[in-house]
Amino acid sequence: MLAASPFASVANPEQLEERIIRYQRPISANDTIRIGLIGTGIMGHQDLQTALKIPGIELAGACDLYTGRLDRMKELYGSSLYTTQDYRELLNKKDIDAVIIATSDHWHARIATDAFRKNKHVYCEKPMVHKIREGLPLIGAQRLSKKVLQVGSQRVSSIAYIKAKELYKAGEIGALNCVEATYDRQSAIGAWEYTMPTDASAQTVDWRRYISGMPPIPFDPKKFFWWRNYKAFGTGMAGDLFVHLLSGIHMITDSKGPNRIVSSGQLSYWKDGRDVPDVMTSILDYPATKDHPAFQVMLRVNFISGGGNKSVIRLYGTEGVIEMEGNSFTVTHSMLPKAPGIGGYDALNTYPTAMQEELKRQYYTRWTKDDEKRPEKAPVKYKMHDGYSDHLDHFTNFFDAIRTGTMANEGPEFAFRAAAPCLAANDSYFQKRIIFWDPINMRLKGA
Repeated sequence: MLAASPFASVANPEQLEERIIRYQRPISANDTIRIGLIGTGIMGHQDLQTALKIPGIELAGACDLYTGRLDRMKELYGSSLYTTQDYRELLNKKDIDAVIIATSDHWHARIATDAFRKNKHVYCEKPMVHKIREGLPLIGAQRLSKKVLQVGSQRVSSIAYIKAKELYKAGEIGALNCVEATYDRQSAIGAWEYTMPTDASAQTVDWRRYISGMPPIPFDPKKFFWWRNYKAFGTGMAGDLFVHLLSGIHMITDSKGPNRIVSSGQLSYWKDGRDVPDVMTSILDYPATKDHPAFQVMLRVNFISGGGNKSVIRLYGTEGVIEMEGNSFTVTHSMLPKAPGIGGYDALNTYPTAMQEELKRQYYTRWTKDDEKRPEKAPVKYKMHDGYSDHLDHFTNFFDAIRTGTMANEGPEFAFRAAAPCLAANDSYFQKRIIFWDPINMRLKGA
């Protein structure tokens, strides 16, 4: 199996066998691609830093609504860097081939649509859209433009997830029936209470542009710098973190998505004015398809978890579990014996003695002691070599797709099928009802 894949494994003779997945993706410059960055906050900086590690990528401009961040871009990338507070000016530049959209969620679809109309390739942070109704029009805009769209759930390009998918498809854990996925945090910054600039004001932030298309809202620095905390600008825990979990699950299983979503949650600790929960759970029902059996997904995010910062995806099959944690995963097995068993915590001893003896005689006529033993298979842990970055692989895939005219790993259909159930999870939470979704046609049922 390993010899046929694009990586090799090295095993240690421990009880838990550990295999290091060694992989190096060739990166070539080929043609220069000039990029513009729209939104220079935390993810904007991280995305840009990763993009510029790839040969042939050049920064041609940056856009942000806060002047302090534009000043910082010039500090980092030179005083001659083109900067603007109007993203349309960046899209009008003929020397820009692609843009990174790392704005608040409520601007994703608008900016991406405008970028496609200007024949730009797009790397858009997740979730792809702010509202479910924006998904199909954006897919249409991308198809019309024939430009590349990559959405930023980088585990879709992770070699660890590719290996986990290989094992899952080979039947390593039997038939899938259940997935548990969590993304817990325990810090103020993890709960989106980011450091505020000292000069936040309506003079340094283009607030009118930020709320364009909305009813007038007085300037509020929290709603700009802590935008994830507010439904009008972000998508809460579901859009920020559920979408990472579902992207990974869909990638491994080849699933198109669930058909039934229900959520619950509460505002438990971070009572800072936000209007989204800080503890949230959702249950998603996945119907049987040609690619997988029916299974259920249980999602949880807890921003005040006494277990600390941890994210895990556990795929439960009839014969084992794949547990994903970062860019590593463990495969463990528990398999049923051939014989069903008799006695112990069983109804056998509630029957008359003669009947018990007859039942045991019938049982042991059919089954041997060996049939009562569970098959054993050693657990194996797979992990990436030190220094591996799925974020770098995701951007490499984006630029490769531009250079070769192919689809990116997380194109619009995949990205919307991951985002829409998360947005539906929000709708279920706020509307206190079950949401029904058509994962094939990507539409709300009954809408």
